[in-house]
Amino acid sequence: MSEDKQVALVTGGNRGIGYELVKQLALKGFKVILASRDPEMGHEAAQKLMESNLDVSIVEMDVNNQESISQAALTVSERYGRLDVLINNAGVYLDKNEKLLAIDPGILEKTMATNFFGVYHVIRSFIPLMEKQGYGRIINVSSEYGAMSEMSYPGVGAYKLSKFALNGLTRLVAAEINGDIKINAVDPGWVSSDMGGPSAPRTPKQAAQSILWLATIGPEGPNGKFFREGKPIDW
Repeated sequence: MSEDKQVALVTGGNRGIGYELVKQLALKGFKVILASRDPEMGHEAAQKLMESNLDVSIVEMDVNNQESISQAALTVSERYGRLDVLINNAGVYLDKNEKLLAIDPGILEKTMATNFFGVYHVIRSFIPLMEKQGYGRIINVSSEYGAMSEMSYPGVGAYKLSKFALNGLTRLVAAEINGDIKINAVDPGWVSSDMGGPSAPRTPKQAAQSILWLATIGPEGPNGKFFREGKPIDW
């Protein structure tokens, strides 16, 4: 790896939007680390990309396990000594269209564990690598469901609350970090994937393109904002 080649990491990178993000970042010249909870699926996904001569490697990481996250951060630090772009893509959608107080509380707990606390612990573990070089770009894959206006409508409560909290985390971290480190949240829209289902109108490639521009913004770029299709939207 050349000294000036930027390093990016994508959580949940073995399928769907995550896989496409890994591919597109590699095509843009990044050294990309595909983070996957399932090492077998991760290796299979990475191998496909490496066969196209893309600079992709894998790290095993379960965002629901703090020890796994810490070990992954240590591995990245030892192997590369830097991290320029972090995309928090891993997430779950466990809701049925029921009222929040009617669902099994375990659904809310599992959703928050992955979609909020998982992201929190990943950022907390990896941001020292960015602080060391005074540069970094963090992108949280959120949802329009996380906007405050969505809280006025019933249903999908666990997912909505997890993304609402994620958006709040994005803004708070932006206010706290120093140096040329920027963090933003993006709604990729309704995407045809395991989560979005086959009826969704957007492809993973379209979703990835709506996210990736934030990976290369300059020092004058946005920080602590929430975007959909490149446009800021209300929290």
